[in-house]
Amino acid sequence: MSEKSGAIESHHIDFVPTDERHGKVWRQGPFWFLGNFQPFTVAIGLLGPVFGLNLLWSAIAAITGILFGTLFMAAHAAQGPQLGLPQMIQSRAQFGYVGVVFPLIATIFTFVAFNVVDVVIIKIGLKDIFKWNMTVVAVVISVAAVLLAIYGHDWLHKVFQILFWSSLPFWMILTIGIMSGNAGGTAVDKGVFSYAGFFSMFAIAASYNITYAPYVSDYTRYLPKDTRPSSIIKAVFIGAAGSPMWLMPLGSWLAIHFGATDALKGIHDAGNNTIGNVGNILAVLSVLALVATMGLNAYSGMLSVVTAIDSFRPVPAGAKARIYTIVGLGVLWLAFGIGISSASAALNNSLIVMLYLLAPWTSVNLIDFYAVRHGKFAIADFFKPSGIYGRWGAKGIFAYFVGIAVEIPFMFIPSFYESVGAKWLKDVDISWALGLVVAGALYYFLTRSLDLNTEKAAIEASELALKNKEMLR
Repeated sequence: MSEKSGAIESHHIDFVPTDERHGKVWRQGPFWFLGNFQPFTVAIGLLGPVFGLNLLWSAIAAITGILFGTLFMAAHAAQGPQLGLPQMIQSRAQFGYVGVVFPLIATIFTFVAFNVVDVVIIKIGLKDIFKWNMTVVAVVISVAAVLLAIYGHDWLHKVFQILFWSSLPFWMILTIGIMSGNAGGTAVDKGVFSYAGFFSMFAIAASYNITYAPYVSDYTRYLPKDTRPSSIIKAVFIGAAGSPMWLMPLGSWLAIHFGATDALKGIHDAGNNTIGNVGNILAVLSVLALVATMGLNAYSGMLSVVTAIDSFRPVPAGAKARIYTIVGLGVLWLAFGIGISSASAALNNSLIVMLYLLAPWTSVNLIDFYAVRHGKFAIADFFKPSGIYGRWGAKGIFAYFVGIAVEIPFMFIPSFYESVGAKWLKDVDISWALGLVVAGALYYFLTRSLDLNTEKAAIEASELALKNKEMLR
């Protein structure tokens, strides 16, 4: 490792040399577990009863949705060690050096939207619990998230590990309190089963981890190149799926039996009912975990923004570009986060829009990596406008936009947009699944004529450059 321990990370979208690959597979499970081990996940569980589902069907919809979405998310994990690059720079192989800007618009929206919702969840929750000023809370947590993202990859992993082990016992106590009846709760479960409610909950749960897909390689690219794909995919899958499968049903229970409409407040009150001050401690730890996740969003958001800028004007390696970009993103999400006062509406609509935009991208990216190019890429050409991947990847761009186009007639965004297809299906939203399947299948069909032999020379030249440790910027 060339960087001193505790130093600000120097890399952004550039290649991570093999002698700097100091990551460990075992850290990935707790890392992604903690990424979902916070009030945002509980808040999604609150939506099941809002859709009219009872506790059982809320839990089933959430768990099956998470398992489905995590399949796509975890599959990206092998790309980091194999290529040594952040997630979105790899999409230049499918979309082109400049064309990658199209999916980057979706990912940048995702990273900023997540942090806007996080700010809303935290500021409302802490106001309800401790009567703290919402604007002050929003500013403080945003500054903390910006600083964590600036220090970068290693600090994110360290903080996530600490918070994982600190939070785990208190979440266990709360869960035991709920199961034993000591957490309180008197409301009656009046929900039922409905197709619209089930598939709405399923889609939002699936989107929760599908929208993590643009992150994954950002945090696995420091792993050794010889890391077994099965081991890293399994570690990410178990971690990323484990915590929401636990906390989403817990959120539905809080909504039904505790009347909770605010995730953080519900966690606090149920925890204190279980054992004195457990709720207070868990509220603080939950906020810290969510702030750390905001740092995660800021870090990956920076990588997407730098990739977008680099598509038009080369961005020098080093920490300066990272710092300026992260600070700019912090100002942006803070401005929106201060002005929004409804966490539920922001959460629901943001996740749905993210899913519409990212489902076609993840399908195209995974098909290319596993079924078309089989993990073999000319890494140096990711940084060449005139490289083998070209400026515009017509096949990838076309497949991506067709995937979005087939979604439109079936989209359903509550209180905002109801398509003809959604009305016909009684508000069962299948649009994102159509986009996922159509974009991937179309890309595979369009690339059947791709002559991979023409890329061999570029791959060999790239491997030589890597061996000679030439800077790939």
